[in-house]
Amino acid sequence: MKQFRYAAASSLARSCLARFLFLSCLTALPLSAQAGAYEDMETAMIRRNTSDVIDLLKRGMDVNTVDRQGDTLLIQAVREDMPELFDALLKRRPRLDFRNRSGETAISIAAYLGKLEYVRQLAEAGARIDFPGWPPLAYAAFNNHPQVVEYLIEKGANVNARTETGATPLFLAARYGHTDIVKLLLKHHADPSIADQRQETAIDAAQKAENNGATIELLRAAGARSGKDKDKDAGKDNEPEAQPQPQPQPAASPT
Repeated sequence: MKQFRYAAASSLARSCLARFLFLSCLTALPLSAQAGAYEDMETAMIRRNTSDVIDLLKRGMDVNTVDRQGDTLLIQAVREDMPELFDALLKRRPRLDFRNRSGETAISIAAYLGKLEYVRQLAEAGARIDFPGWPPLAYAAFNNHPQVVEYLIEKGANVNARTETGATPLFLAARYGHTDIVKLLLKHHADPSIADQRQETAIDAAQKAENNGATIELLRAAGARSGKDKDKDAGKDNEPEAQPQPQPQPAASPT
């Protein structure tokens, strides 16, 4: 048994040493060689040549390499709909929650594009579904992808998550007349009373869209109110209470 453990430990040590030496050789490459590898990767992505990209990864290219726009390979695979590359990248454990210059992650882009299978695989791999900025649910609601919305809610996404301007998924769906998504969000207890930075609620947003009567009726049935009405009520609440007026006293009877 001791000999077996020693042999296993020796084998593991040799494997680790070999990997260390391999990576050391890569980092020791001249800058011109590194730049050349980066250009090869960029060319392969532009040409959608999945096999060349995978070959570069096997030769030691960083799985989290970013392009000139700040997108990782994973983000590019989702955006360009390259499923074979997407699968190969996931197996190499990339940074799932890496955010590009616009604050987007791979799962938020997948949600925006309505790519349910990418959304599902990323979520199951551990990608965050709630984060500041524009979370995936907001993107899916904005771009009218009910299946993605439903899946994210089932995974525990916050139905009242707010974007940087304070808009909720319900607000965004209402603004663009996505009635099915409004119905779905209300079913899962989305709050129609939340106002954005301009103090507008979902029903205010819905009234800005054309031919949006069905959405407006749904919101009214859920008790939605305009942010302006809420402000009026708040003003009434802040008014000082009326003081009782002194009553005139009856004149004294002459004696």
